[in-house]
Amino acid sequence: MPELDADWLSQVRWDAQGLIPAIAQEQTTGDVLMLAWMNREALAQTAALGRAVYFSRSRGRLWYKGEESGHVQQVHEIRVDCDRDVVLLKVTQTGHSPASPATRAATAASSACSRTVRGRPWTRS
Repeated sequence: MPELDADWLSQVRWDAQGLIPAIAQEQTTGDVLMLAWMNREALAQTAALGRAVYFSRSRGRLWYKGEESGHVQQVHEIRVDCDRDVVLLKVTQTGHSPASPATRAATAASSACSRTVRGRPWTRS
């Protein structure tokens, strides 16, 4: 990952609890893997380590993705949206194969549940 400006974390718009939603997206396929939360320390650790670190609201502590599941997320890019209130991580997740039967079934189930949004057809890019 490229070197980040020293002040970049202060430009993020944290919510009242000091958190920001983070979307993990598989770099090669574009699959959305998960939505989690990050605090300032988690985002700083993610940038420093090149590995996804989230803040677990239920545990009240940092959560190094894969510490229990083995599904570690190597981070290739960190993007912040134009409002600076959502983070997108482009990752490669170990233990996740986009071509696996389980992943295809989950994607099909997700697509089946998301065919319409507000009565309009769902558009996939």
